[in-house]
Amino acid sequence: MALKLKVPNITCAGCADKITESIHVMEPDALVDVNVQDKTVTVESAASEESIKQVIVASGYDIEGY
Repeated sequence: MALKLKVPNITCAGCADKITESIHVMEPDALVDVNVQDKTVTVESAASEESIKQVIVASGYDIEGY
């Protein structure tokens, strides 16, 4: 499942690393692409959309519309 989320409070590569690491703790095989400039996170994973969103929010980030 490919999921693209708008995460407005991504500000730097450190944010990208934190989000990527958090998702990989839950789903080690997930493909994660964080675009700092566009403030988007794209995830290809077997995990559910809800669990991916929960991990991002638990890392301290907001998801537009969530």
